[in-house]
Parts: sequence; structure tokens; C-alpha cells
Amino acid sequence: MSTSRPPEPGGASLDETDRLVLAQLGRDGRASYAEIGLLVNLSATAVRRRIDRLRARGVVRGFTVVLDPALLGWQTEAFVEVYCRERTAPEEILASLRQFPEVVAAWTVTGDPDALVHLRASDTGHLEAVIERIRKEPGVQRSRSSVVLSRLIG
Repeated sequence: MSTSRPPEPGGASLDETDRLVLAQLGRDGRASYAEIGLLVNLSATAVRRRIDRLRARGVVRGFTVVLDPALLGWQTEAFVEVYCRERTAPEEILASLRQFPEVVAAWTVTGDPDALVHLRASDTGHLEAVIERIRKEPGVQRSRSSVVLSRLIG
């Protein structure tokens, strides 16, 4: 019986140590190379080399801060459909949305809108201001918003 894994998407071919390093980064993106090394049985230098290789190959695309909306007092949520001008590339949409800490997640989607954006804000005034700033971004033609009243699942 073979226990080999199927090939990684895009031919990434990660070994078990790569997976362990990535799992540690996923738990704590600010962990030092030495901390990760202790957990995966590598030196800090070896961890740095692996992470540098994973970044160069595009497996690791960057590091980010995940904010806790409740601790920020951001209890108001909305989903915003973003409609862009013709030929607005997903990379342009991403670059525009990355500047807003209120953006929890964003996706390109099928159908009429070009993107679906999940926002969190302190109140409806804050939410309105963020949506207006998004609508002023280059490439954005219009938007349509749905404010969350209550969470049923999740």
C-alpha cells in the first residue's frame, strides 16, 4: 500500500518538512525562525532558507496581520458586491482592497459583480464611509451592499 501524496497543485512538490514549516507559519506568522526550528527540528538558518525558497516559488505569497473585529469594536458587517469598469484585472481589485483594514475577505465571483467583499466596521456610519472610499477606487464603477442583521451559522 502506497502512502505517497498526490502531486501538489501547480507542481509545488512540498516535502513533509515544508508542510510542517508552513503549518507553523499558519499558526503564527510572526514566529521566529528559531521558534519554528525548535518545532520542526531544524536550525534557524535552515528554516530561513526553506521559507525563502517557498517565497521564491510563490508558495508563500506574503505575511499579514489578522485583526480581531470584536476587540476593535467592529460589530457591523456587510457584504459588498463590487462592479468594475471593463478590463479591471483581479490584481487591480486586490491592490485597491488591501488598503482597507475593514476588509475581512474578498473574492472574484461569477455573475454580474466582479468581486464580493466582506466588511466589518464599528457602526453604519463607519461602514458607509468605507464603502464610499471603495467606490472611489480606480476601476470601481459601482457597488451594492447587504448589511448583516444576524449570524445564523459560523
